[in-house]
Amino acid sequence: MTADVFSLMDEWGPEKIVAVSDPKLGMKGVLVIDNTARGMGKGGTRMQPTVSVPEVARLARVMTWKWAAVDLFYGGAKAGIQADPNSPHKEAILRSFVRRLRNEVPEEYVFGLDMGLTERDAAIINDELGRGSAVGTPYELNGVPYDKLGVTGYGVAEVVDEIAALQGLAGARVAVQGFGAVGHAVAARLHDLGYPVVAISTARGAVADDSGLDIPELLRLREEFGDDLVEHCDGTRIDPGAELLADAEIVVPAALQDVIDVDVARKMRAQLIVEGANLPTSPEAQRYLHDKGVTVVPDFIANAGGVVSAAFAMEHRFSPFRPPTDQIFTMVSEKLRSNAHDVLAEASESGATTHEAARALAQRRVRAAMELRGGSLIPQ
Repeated sequence: MTADVFSLMDEWGPEKIVAVSDPKLGMKGVLVIDNTARGMGKGGTRMQPTVSVPEVARLARVMTWKWAAVDLFYGGAKAGIQADPNSPHKEAILRSFVRRLRNEVPEEYVFGLDMGLTERDAAIINDELGRGSAVGTPYELNGVPYDKLGVTGYGVAEVVDEIAALQGLAGARVAVQGFGAVGHAVAARLHDLGYPVVAISTARGAVADDSGLDIPELLRLREEFGDDLVEHCDGTRIDPGAELLADAEIVVPAALQDVIDVDVARKMRAQLIVEGANLPTSPEAQRYLHDKGVTVVPDFIANAGGVVSAAFAMEHRFSPFRPPTDQIFTMVSEKLRSNAHDVLAEASESGATTHEAARALAQRRVRAAMELRGGSLIPQ
């Protein structure tokens, strides 16, 4: 845990940081509830060996802006477990973690899925804490398995199509970093929309084909080999990270955070970058790309399909009827296309970067809610 938790706090939050541990299992975890002015805390939970308190706090803040930007009434929150998601003791670690958050769940926070957790893990959380403690559960438990449905990636692709059409790039070449829960769904939807995907990557490497990769075949190989699909597919193997620099008009970073700094941005050929991952670009890179005339659609605008579907799941979590999941895709497409269009228009009018414009929009909504709940904010 950071030596100075107070350094993570500002005028927006976090409102609560709860660190838990289990010495017997070696489990360490944290819940960060950032800002609940617009509603209870809602955000995903990740399990990774490198999870840290500052990382989770940073992601919780992104959730605050994401909920506000998409204009849904939940608050920003995030949880993290410092453990290997491939551990044979994963279930025990997960149960231990969520048991220690009984005071906060589900009254102040409801678990969602992030890196390292699956629909089965959401089911285990509900088994441990009771129904309604987690969303993203399997169909068999009357859930909305939005990771399995690929809703987040679908929404990113819809944003690509919306902005590409505005900029004369409809049907242009696309490179996608990542072929996991988000990236594979991005590629699948863009393929259906008629975009050639010329490069993709996994944790095991990257592959490219200037004439367009065979996305249906890659999806089949993903089911069979997982990240090792790059060992079995056609195309030219390229260095990891080179997919961001591919000869493509559109790039979708849909894997890790902090992958595009100024040095990488200078080498990129893309005219449009749509952020599928959380926090993939540095503020300096955002400013450089803005000045260069490259359009960047911020993460909390482009990848908000997950929160739209999570909100849908929240509303149906106690219903005895199977949720009409087909409605999610329509809702995601309409809301994200409209939001992306509005943010780019505001950025163009103000001269701000798209991230600054999107954050300003979200902050206005959060600040209004904070003031309505308790008068003027105390200056920091």
